[in-house]
Amino acid sequence: MTSLADLIPAPRAVEGPARCGFVFGADTALWGAPGTEGTQRWLRSTLGAALGLPLPPGQEGAENSVTLRLDDSLDPEGYRLKVTSGWGVEITGGGPAGVFWAAQSLRQLLGPDAFRRAPIGPGLEYGVQHQTIEDAPRFRWRGLMLDVARHFMPKDGVLRYLDLMAAHKLNVFHFHLTDDQGWRIEIGRYPRLTEVGSWRARTKFGHRASPLWEEKPHGGYYTQDDIREIVAYAAERHITVVPEIDVPGHSQAAIAAYPELGNTDVIDTTSLSVWDTWGISENVLAPTDNTLRFYEGVFEELLELFPSEFIHVGGDECPKDQWRASPLAQSRIKELGVGDEDGLQSWFIGHFDTWLTARGRRLIGWDEILEGGLARGAAVSSWRGYAGGVTAARAGHDVVMCPEQQVYLDHRQHEGADEPVPIGYVRTLEDVYRFEPVPPELTSAEAAHVVGTQANLWTEVMEDHARVDYQAFPRLSAFAEVAWSDLPAPAERDYPDFERRMEQHYERLDALGVSYRPPTGPLPWQRRPGVLGRPIEGPPPNR
Repeated sequence: MTSLADLIPAPRAVEGPARCGFVFGADTALWGAPGTEGTQRWLRSTLGAALGLPLPPGQEGAENSVTLRLDDSLDPEGYRLKVTSGWGVEITGGGPAGVFWAAQSLRQLLGPDAFRRAPIGPGLEYGVQHQTIEDAPRFRWRGLMLDVARHFMPKDGVLRYLDLMAAHKLNVFHFHLTDDQGWRIEIGRYPRLTEVGSWRARTKFGHRASPLWEEKPHGGYYTQDDIREIVAYAAERHITVVPEIDVPGHSQAAIAAYPELGNTDVIDTTSLSVWDTWGISENVLAPTDNTLRFYEGVFEELLELFPSEFIHVGGDECPKDQWRASPLAQSRIKELGVGDEDGLQSWFIGHFDTWLTARGRRLIGWDEILEGGLARGAAVSSWRGYAGGVTAARAGHDVVMCPEQQVYLDHRQHEGADEPVPIGYVRTLEDVYRFEPVPPELTSAEAAHVVGTQANLWTEVMEDHARVDYQAFPRLSAFAEVAWSDLPAPAERDYPDFERRMEQHYERLDALGVSYRPPTGPLPWQRRPGVLGRPIEGPPPNR
């Protein structure tokens, strides 16, 4: 049984006498008002399965029951969870999402066994202390970005991460589906994107400076039915899936599949293959009408699969050497009157800004898209520190703060060389806990444009789900509290209390099968020879 306020993320207010309040049993029933059906299904299928309890339908107001209600006077994602001695559990949410987040808190209150898929023994009792929790999130965008282009994660792994997000009250899944190293989504009208673009012949092992290679093909992709399943599974957990299709850079996999998309007047694009190393490829999309029509076709299918308000177009790290050498690109610059190659990139992004706006969606991209101006509805993912986000907010654009110096979870977690692949800046669990998404120099009106924050998992050096777990956790737990809880200024945050609460949260992660980095320090990794194990200061292989 969890002590009062031992939740992660921390709730806004907890009151109670800290004594046993209600014990779940075989006769404990579940009743829900209209609008709470999704959480009812989740409680029976997930929590009920873990506890070995059926949670049969009950009557409103009955004792020995879990009751779910809605109250629109609360924040849409806010909730009140009341445990009464001998009576039961009453959950009231401002909307269906609030009810669901309350169910996540109830699961934590029941102890680590509630995070398993089946009961671990007969005769066990699960009780919740008498208490009332009042809670609501600080930000409406509480995100995790997962890169499946560098290393493909099969569908079941994606669904598992959606469950891990839900357990931490994260609600936006930024799905990085394409890059130089792979195209991961089926597009019906362009079959070669997956026939060719989803596989590479070999893979760089470790950081881009490593001399080591995995000499075997790597690839995979999600069918459109896979995507529909992922989106529906996320929606049941009140998570929005925001897809990313990278343009005009990070596009070598697409060019390998359809050579006409590249700058054919500069290089022989028919000789290109899906890129097998890390870094920034010089092979970028040609600024032609044919390229625009091709990607409009891609986005048309994307909009049918993803109902999200935002569509991410990347827009970052686009080398201009091929455009400088291309007579076609130079002619296009003059024709459009955009001045130079940077203006050409802005024109490219601006085209899809207008195209998406006309279809009732909003464009979001990495902070390079600010160069050249944006439509009013466009939003910015600020990754190169805070500066891009500050500029965007002051210009009236919504911002998702995800600065690489703070919340890139592929960065190493320890000062020494004993991380699995020690790249990037050192970012400890405490560093992430003291991350503040809203820059202090913004006025209150400008700060209102910081709609939220997200942590990013770039997978160049994460070859399987165990390595993704190791990099993500426990830091994602700290990030979730930053995104949800109404914390004081970074220097004033009670990190020792967070560490104390994490002691029980590690048991929950154990029950979920998460291969997190041990809290006592790095494992004694058996590193390969060469530069693989040498700390490399600075940003990770990309972004």
